Amino acid sequence: MKKHKLIAAILLGLSLAPAASAQQFEKQAYDKACASCHNTGIGGAPKLGDPNDWRVPVAAGMARLYKSALEGTPKGMPAKGGLEGRNFTNSEIQAVVDFMVDKVKVALGATAGAAPGAAPAGAAQPLPPVAFNFNRLLKPMDKRNLPPSQDGIHDPANDGTLMLQPPMEGMADLTRSRFGNNTDWVASLQGKKVTPRWERDNPFAEAMVMDLDILRAPKAAVQDVVFPHKQHTEWLDCSNCHPAIFVPQKGANIISMPLILLGQKCGVCHGTVAFPVSECAKCHSQKKGASQAAAPPAQKATGKP
Repeated sequence: MKKHKLIAAILLGLSLAPAASAQQFEKQAYDKACASCHNTGIGGAPKLGDPNDWRVPVAAGMARLYKSALEGTPKGMPAKGGLEGRNFTNSEIQAVVDFMVDKVKVALGATAGAAPGAAPAGAAQPLPPVAFNFNRLLKPMDKRNLPPSQDGIHDPANDGTLMLQPPMEGMADLTRSRFGNNTDWVASLQGKKVTPRWERDNPFAEAMVMDLDILRAPKAAVQDVVFPHKQHTEWLDCSNCHPAIFVPQKGANIISMPLILLGQKCGVCHGTVAFPVSECAKCHSQKKGASQAAAPPAQKATGKP
């Protein structure tokens, strides 16, 4: 009798092993290719296990989810999750998508293969986008450009705050944009709608503008980043960034999206007083290798600043 139980236990273990192994692979593949964005929700990526984030993607159907995972999306997700996902086959990537969807299917009452546009059971309407509290300009459109006493940046108890001009009033004549606080500051500057004053005591002081682009080539399968000094030095003196934020030395700066989202490096301004990092294409603006091939020698700045 004991012998029969032992054989049954061995057979049962063998029957469960493939499923357990598959789940282990999917988790490992997810950790390697997907976790850096889907664990935190960077750039609007639906967070693993969050039914609110996955409600609309799951309702669109598995075919669309597979296509996005394999080919990437216009919002910035690279094909197969980027460089780390290139070693996986299409079927393996699809299995990782299944793994991610399985985390929320019970909560959504949804099933794989739902018809595009079909509402999951128990969900009458998709929820609005979630605002990232640590990146202030990633708020919903109706909460941007609030008066200084309500914007969460200025001290509402300070009498001086009430003396500041409300943004909607002050920026009414500037060039509009769909990014950030809905103002295109570069275009407004070029159109002479704003004229920065470079010295408090000298209205005739002129800016020292540096016309130099810096190219950064991320390891991930996303477009290269071009940093234009010209547009920045038309606004800011070099001392605003160097050396406290960026050390002016090749290889001396570690820059990553998590650091930026947490208010470091580019995130010191972008996400507070400049357009938010959700607008990926404004920085990731060049195809890999295209900048070096097209730029004249004086404009090439490969490597890290």
